[in-house]
Amino acid sequence: MIKQSVFIDSVHQALQFISYYHPKDFISAMSKAYEMEQSAPAKDSIAQILSNSKMSALGKRPLCQDTGIVVIFLKIGMEVKWDKYDLSIDKMVNLGVARAYSDPSNTLRASILNDPAGTRTNTKNNTPAVIHYDVVPGDHIDITVSAKGGGSENKAKFVMLNPSDNIVEWILDQVPKMGAGWCPPGIIGLGIGGSAEKSMVLAKESLMEPINIESLIKSGPSNKLEELRIELYEKINQLGIGAQGLGGLVTVLDVKIKDYPTHAASLPISLIPNCAATRHLHYVLKNDNHFNFDPPSDSDYPNIKWSPAADAKKINLDSLKKEDLRDLKIGETLLLTGKILTGRDAAHKKIVDLIKNKKPLPNGLDFTNKFIYYVGPVDPINDEVVGPAGPTTATRMDKFVDEILSNTGLIGMIGKAERSLETNTVIKKHSSVYLIAVGGAAFLVSKAIKKSKIIAFEELGMEAVYEFYVEDMPVTVAVDTYGESIHQNGPNMWRKLN
Repeated sequence: MIKQSVFIDSVHQALQFISYYHPKDFISAMSKAYEMEQSAPAKDSIAQILSNSKMSALGKRPLCQDTGIVVIFLKIGMEVKWDKYDLSIDKMVNLGVARAYSDPSNTLRASILNDPAGTRTNTKNNTPAVIHYDVVPGDHIDITVSAKGGGSENKAKFVMLNPSDNIVEWILDQVPKMGAGWCPPGIIGLGIGGSAEKSMVLAKESLMEPINIESLIKSGPSNKLEELRIELYEKINQLGIGAQGLGGLVTVLDVKIKDYPTHAASLPISLIPNCAATRHLHYVLKNDNHFNFDPPSDSDYPNIKWSPAADAKKINLDSLKKEDLRDLKIGETLLLTGKILTGRDAAHKKIVDLIKNKKPLPNGLDFTNKFIYYVGPVDPINDEVVGPAGPTTATRMDKFVDEILSNTGLIGMIGKAERSLETNTVIKKHSSVYLIAVGGAAFLVSKAIKKSKIIAFEELGMEAVYEFYVEDMPVTVAVDTYGESIHQNGPNMWRKLN
């Protein structure tokens, strides 16, 4: 007998738990990556991610501002009974999700939109979840709860290969094309076989498994899938992509694979990455209706506390002029102080529509000599100025860049991951720059934000335009006024070194 109320509460508590605790195996693997990494920008990014991890655990605040779409795997024993039958399991799961995302002790960002091809209206409580069911022998429920960020989910790939095609060649072709928007280093999940939809579920499910590639290499593979895992792990890391795509030795912490029998004419392959905010938890509900989660201890975290590099350049944004941007070079670490504006997809579209219709921007919205930060922050709690506020993937804003740089007086942008080659050319044309903050270090970044207020489009919620006043916000120059990109130069250099 399982109580509905306990099941709902377990989902609520599990989602709160994974919002601020990394799995222990992930902390250990990231710590080893820090020790291995020789690229200075990549090593600095990993240090920020690990410092952010411990800060989030201590503060019980989200690891990443993108608190994800909830994906839940349920294995329901055929002998399970419920104390009541008035709610479907879907309804119970979604009650737990709604409570987790509106919990006042640790508010989480609601990112789920109804009518995805139309009005795209926020559901306000991050429901509904994506739920996968398996009915199995037994008298208990096996539950895996995860929260998948949009940046990494958007990089998912699927292909129907011919049976004679080379799986490794396809994957090594795809991973560089994914760019850095999935926030490496992380985990690559692969689903091989079944049908189109089955392979995607396999890939997602594989990401829930423990990180164990180092022990597998040590013990040696015992089957073809394990051989494939090791081969891909080594070859993907030899691509030189590195943390945040800055170039380096560590791009993946593990490669996971699940397979399923398939049609003789088919070879379905799905690839789904998990980012540096890896969030998942497995637990079991039995008839004692008891559950508890085992958080990492202080000793599980490495003795790493990020601090700015000695050669980090301090930039006063309030006195910065466009001509000053020519002194900035790719790979430089900057510490920004002053006012910046924020904006994501929805705000960019509104701004560009106003420009095209020759209408003025909202009162108080002035981009002259300003930087825009691509961010949708978590709502603050207690005495916070803003909740976790890490960067979102910049490529989604690429199509707006020329129009906005041409018409608003904006001089620079801050986001995560690479820009397209075409956008790098636009940045060069306007003598602008693009800076990156570390994806997966949202709580750490938020501590640099000292003041916050909404300037425009309040109806967009987390996608509204804010004005932030920041002090020593850490960023790296990714594209300079000459169109040079660290996301091209860095991986190229480390690929050759490998």
